[in-house]
Amino acid sequence: SSNFQEGSFQVESANCQYSDNAILSDYVYETTMVDGNVVKPVQTKMQFQTERQVPKTGVMLIGLGGNNGCTCVAGALANKLGLTWETKEGTQKANYWGSLMMSSTVKLGNDVRNGGQAIYTPLHNMLPMVNPNEIVWGGWDINSTNLADAMKRSKVLDYDLQKKLYPHMKDIKPLPSVYFPDFIASNQDARADNVLTGTKQEQMEQLQKDIRDFKKNNGLDKVILLWTANTERFASIEEGVNDTAENLLQSIENGEPEISASTVFAVASILEGCTFINGSPQNTFVPGAIELARKHKVFIAGDDFKSGQTKMKSVLVDFLVSAGIKPVSIVSYNHLGNNDGLNLSAPSQFRSKEISKSNVVDDMVASNKILFEEDEHPDHVVVIKYVPYVADSKRAMDEYTSEIFMGGKNTIVMHNTCEDSLLATPLIYDLVILGELCERIKVKKESTNEWESFHPVLSLLSYMLKAPLVPNGAPVVNALFTQREAIVNIMRACLGLAPDNHMTLEHRFESSLAEMQKARFGAKRSAENGNANGSSKKSRS
Repeated sequence: SSNFQEGSFQVESANCQYSDNAILSDYVYETTMVDGNVVKPVQTKMQFQTERQVPKTGVMLIGLGGNNGCTCVAGALANKLGLTWETKEGTQKANYWGSLMMSSTVKLGNDVRNGGQAIYTPLHNMLPMVNPNEIVWGGWDINSTNLADAMKRSKVLDYDLQKKLYPHMKDIKPLPSVYFPDFIASNQDARADNVLTGTKQEQMEQLQKDIRDFKKNNGLDKVILLWTANTERFASIEEGVNDTAENLLQSIENGEPEISASTVFAVASILEGCTFINGSPQNTFVPGAIELARKHKVFIAGDDFKSGQTKMKSVLVDFLVSAGIKPVSIVSYNHLGNNDGLNLSAPSQFRSKEISKSNVVDDMVASNKILFEEDEHPDHVVVIKYVPYVADSKRAMDEYTSEIFMGGKNTIVMHNTCEDSLLATPLIYDLVILGELCERIKVKKESTNEWESFHPVLSLLSYMLKAPLVPNGAPVVNALFTQREAIVNIMRACLGLAPDNHMTLEHRFESSLAEMQKARFGAKRSAENGNANGSSKKSRS
């Protein structure tokens, strides 16, 4: 297609240089500061350095045998093997649909040969990135079932695809995992036949050994850990227990009961220098864990995959508030029948999920004081019920009631059937791809000679997460398109390109359109001359 740039490209600019090892760009970051009634534009000159060599990467999933875990490995294998399979709708082919990094496109620029029409390119084409096909997958689970049988148990993938994948997955078995029954629902006890023993310190040291062994045995350059296991209850933040890095490490050594399994995994990951991503809603990153990550300069990101109902909510509320419409009541009901639903049927685990789902509208509401008074919020209720029959096919029903012009009311009702794991799994790929890329990006401001990495609390991953973890003092952004534009424009900055601001002034003035037309004819004439010269050379030969 004339408006699609699928292959590789190179930026021709004094602001972007390529070497064998890195892409180096000069960039001017422009923002606006407001001091009372004075508005000041501010420019910051900086350089971006992006390593070009994509490392051999391994991912260790906590919850490897769960619906998300086995679907994640199955999906990557199906794509790597180029599998097709039969369904009642016909032949299906492996793809990465639903992945921002693998299946979405971004505007690259305007086509000089085609009247300034927008040229799009795959997001993964912007910078060198890891491909899920090449990732080495492993991890832990409290249940010992091999991944082939776990895939059958989950009932997520089509039967014909399961048959084709079974021989490739039957020998993949989860490592024994950490199991603290107090933190997850008691109904999970029957599954827990593959658990570590010993003190919390001993279990953490075993996790560290597992990471080192996985890296060595597979010849990996780096390992990333991601929690896709059961939702835990919230941990209490207690002075002297988990409030500082030193206290947290001492509490693990002492076997303190208020240290959760996910926090033990996070600490093990940080100590091994591995990025840790939390795909569940609990407060894995207690203050001590965040301090430890900053101390070791290791990335952490969370919390809770944003795949279905909440993603729609972050779009719809952004639309309503941006349109000057006042949402006053948001009621969200869910029922699902997978193991996640079973675990969430316990009150303390549901409370973790309720918190992560409820905060998603806060920044959008706070942005419009015309509609909302100080500390005024819409009524917002979230309900989750366990219905075994529907399995992984989650139902989400939402009612949005808003106040409109002159005292009117508007109600939007939405029904969303979410194939839960098929929506969540691409987010795992995205979190890993973007998290790994961020490890290869450094920035140097004009005022210093030191290269700086992103803050260890990697908020750039917020697009994929319900309750984004941000650095202390930074605002939480939930609006979906704002989150996406941040990712795209940072990638553009790495290439010395201006942010895509959607002004398209080149199409809004007579003079600009005339210049575009002139450039189009010039490019066409140049191409025709090149073809003619090529033809004459062939005839002479």
